[in-house]
Amino acid sequence: MASNLDYLDPTLIPLEDKVKAYLEAEEDLRKATVEAKSLPNAAAAEAQANQAFEHRPATGSFDQHADEVEQRIQNLQDDLRLLRQEIIGMLPTRNEFVKVNLGYGPSRVGAFAVEHGPATPSGAEPHYELRIVH
Repeated sequence: MASNLDYLDPTLIPLEDKVKAYLEAEEDLRKATVEAKSLPNAAAAEAQANQAFEHRPATGSFDQHADEVEQRIQNLQDDLRLLRQEIIGMLPTRNEFVKVNLGYGPSRVGAFAVEHGPATPSGAEPHYELRIVH
């Protein structure tokens, strides 16, 4: 029975906080990606509305919203990469799951070695993939 409560270990709180931040960043990236994909439709609708009322954009104006969304996506991807490396560094073991408390019972997080194929040298350090089950 004690092993079922391992995820309540207070020493895992920093890891839990990092995993929560990682999951939030993943959700923000998903939302930004959806927004970026919907920008062409919004621009077309705006152009059609301007054409219907014979409006022209102001001289020197340009749409920077698309650039801002792309920059936000790039920043979120960089944040995720950094958080992923920090979480992998905080894990006590490799190639097995660690139980953590993400607020709704035991969840699992782990770093698992991923092979890159036959071109990878046999003495090379393995690449680890972060896996979160929540």
